[in-house]
Amino acid sequence: MPSASPARPPLFTVVSACYNVARYLPAFIASIDAQDVDPALLEVIMVDDGSSDDTLQVLNAWAERRPGVVRVITQENAGQGAARNTGMAQATGEWITFPDPDDVLDPDYFSRAAAAVRRHPKIHMVATSRWLLNDHTGGLSDVHPLRAQFRSEGVYNLAVNHTFFHGGAVASFMRTDRIRTEGLTFDGRIRPNFEDGHFSARYLLSVAEPKVAFLTTRYHYRKRADGSSTLQNALGDRRRYSDVLRHGYLSVLTEAVRVRGHVPLWLQNFVLYELSYYVGREDAAVGTLAPLDVREEFHALLAEITALLDPVAIRSYRRTSMSTTTRVALEHGWRSEPWVQPYVVASDHDTGRDLVRISYRYTGAAPQERIMLGERQVEPTAAKVRDVMIQGRAVVHERIIWIPLKRVRVELDGRPAQFLPADPPLAHPVLRPQDLGKDPLAHRSRARTGPLGVRDRITLTLAHSKPVRDKYRDAWVLIDRVHNSDDSAEHLFKHLRAEEPDINAWFVVEEDTPCWHRLRAEYGNRIVAHGSDTWKLLMLNATRLISSHADQAIVRPPALRAFGSPKAKFVFLQHGVIKDDLSGWLNGRPIDLFVTSTHGEYNSVVDDHTAYRFTSRETVLTGLPRFDMLHRAGAAFPPEKRDLILISPTWRDNLVAPLRPGSQRRSAYDWITETPYWQNWSGLILSEDLERLGREQGLSVALLPHPNMDEALEAMELPDHVKRFSFNSDVDVREIFARAAVLVTDYSSTAFNSAYIGRPVVYFQFDQKPGQESRHVGLPGYFDYARDGFGPVVHEIAEAEAEIRATVEHGRESREPWRARIEETFPMRDDNNSRRVTREIKKMARPTKVRFVRTDEA
Repeated sequence: MPSASPARPPLFTVVSACYNVARYLPAFIASIDAQDVDPALLEVIMVDDGSSDDTLQVLNAWAERRPGVVRVITQENAGQGAARNTGMAQATGEWITFPDPDDVLDPDYFSRAAAAVRRHPKIHMVATSRWLLNDHTGGLSDVHPLRAQFRSEGVYNLAVNHTFFHGGAVASFMRTDRIRTEGLTFDGRIRPNFEDGHFSARYLLSVAEPKVAFLTTRYHYRKRADGSSTLQNALGDRRRYSDVLRHGYLSVLTEAVRVRGHVPLWLQNFVLYELSYYVGREDAAVGTLAPLDVREEFHALLAEITALLDPVAIRSYRRTSMSTTTRVALEHGWRSEPWVQPYVVASDHDTGRDLVRISYRYTGAAPQERIMLGERQVEPTAAKVRDVMIQGRAVVHERIIWIPLKRVRVELDGRPAQFLPADPPLAHPVLRPQDLGKDPLAHRSRARTGPLGVRDRITLTLAHSKPVRDKYRDAWVLIDRVHNSDDSAEHLFKHLRAEEPDINAWFVVEEDTPCWHRLRAEYGNRIVAHGSDTWKLLMLNATRLISSHADQAIVRPPALRAFGSPKAKFVFLQHGVIKDDLSGWLNGRPIDLFVTSTHGEYNSVVDDHTAYRFTSRETVLTGLPRFDMLHRAGAAFPPEKRDLILISPTWRDNLVAPLRPGSQRRSAYDWITETPYWQNWSGLILSEDLERLGREQGLSVALLPHPNMDEALEAMELPDHVKRFSFNSDVDVREIFARAAVLVTDYSSTAFNSAYIGRPVVYFQFDQKPGQESRHVGLPGYFDYARDGFGPVVHEIAEAEAEIRATVEHGRESREPWRARIEETFPMRDDNNSRRVTREIKKMARPTKVRFVRTDEA
């Protein structure tokens, strides 16, 4: 970028608030210096907000190189908004923008903006496309939720094109004179997010018909590899659930009513976009729950906010994915008056049992419900009330009912409910009651995602040929992980081959893995390579897909999506015993049979007012097939043969990368060694006290991490007295658990493995302080570690060392009260789990008879 000529006032002022960003500034500075615009059009004001690193020195050096273009202002630390306000007061440009100093701009960023404002002199804002800059890889991704607004360039009047909106002050240009006329400043109370959105929305509210130019030039917003940015840490910040709602969303909605007399639809869409990150997934993911002490305030504020949103806006919102249940919650969940959905949805069917699943939603008290076949009332085959949980509160209830596939009608509070095949407005055709004698989902095409290629067309033709159909007739396909096995699916497969040879069972695993070679040697062609052409032919004919995992790579593998919806019913064997609330993850899986192992687990899934959508029709209490071999291994190792202090940490979602496409493998981030997770576990694993205890008792310390943490913990250098084991290796993990004098874990369901064979447990929960809610991969469920766990719960390394020692010195057996808890938890501790599971899978093909309500009950 050539040096500036100090002629006319600048067209653009860049104001950037800086706090401890020295390591990111070189990339930001380089992107400004590389701009292809006339430098006389730019004024750059960098505000150092009391940084304690080298930020100020880097900025001053830049200002010395770019006199007349770059100015540096310093102030005591006051926050991003205050720093921006300081810079904004010094701005002389016609337009102003507020990029963050850890981000990067395209070389044509300002020249494209300059062309837009000259071409469209009456616009009020220029919006640019935000692309994700991955700090870990350096790659750019077009993944921003609002990317659809930038598919092509154009100027939009938001009063007319109300689905368009833009709230990113970092990636927009606004008129400086209008900001000053309106007296707009950034509100520092709105943290950790929406400070930009609040400012931008108030700016656009200042005109009746805001016109915005949407440009495809890219603003690269950085996802920091160390997770240190404000936005990346926002989910756990209590202010997100109080201050942001009060001073952000509610404030701008009430200002709209004051200024405009109503809330413009574009602003309602903007607020709905923001709210979708609070309510769009229910309580489904790590970190989405507000701290306990702020939840009541959150719900009170949301009641005020949703009262200002028009039902039409809620129902028609399209910018991000939002389920019908979420829309119902936003429209009715925080209102004081009760509500009952006027229709029922026929959403699934079980042809083997001749059943259809119907559902409806309500708030408040449950309506009076009658299911009628002619003049007689039908008793549901299975039913439950699912609570739609948002921020710890049931805001909507969903009644789920399995009924016989007959011509029935449903009455709610004495009124007939209309039948629909899906929630409107996503489905328009009405399903009549008389259509229930047919397939209720027949209107849903098994349409493929696109035209098949030549190879796929050949595969489909072969799959429909008689020899292939005969070979795979009524096939049961069993799989654990894509790349390894030795879990419940493998053990059920072995049971089927040994005791149920008439069942056409096949096992799938990735080729050339240790598991592939081991199983292939024993079962030959019954072992099929995942992803192969043979696997495709098998899957296209299978009637049962049976797995210990429910990842999309198993349930809906990408290689099969071109062929349409899968034919096979899915049996979820499970990898372990569920103790947390995993409903947000599992509710979206097409589970036709759900295996559980304890009364607590079973009840947490099927009981009324839990968050799961599964009923007693899908859920069975049988135990895990892999427990059979675990039980036998446990019997082979009496106390004197137990020689391991087994340390088995589970994983953390924020420490590992997402699943690699089409696989179940994850890699860890480089900075994991700097985290409390690493420091606490390495401190315990390398503990001198445990090494001493091992020498005294003839024990070895053994590390068995969760499969998702294998790659991460490979970097840990272990001394000779520590053994390293892996679920992903060709090793008998049952023997490892059986050899344990004590298991040490944090939140892992492997504790149920140990309890099943009577081994003692110590829970080392260094990141969970007393009085806080337990939180790991899912949300807190029915299981309380202190009340229901199989051993003591500790939070410090020294406490863990003491409890491990006490357990080992007790005789390598569970102490009370934990011994009694083990007995109470499991209804069956034997080696007949595979037989029970097989029996339940067979039942899936048996029709269910209609049961009528007795006259005296009706």
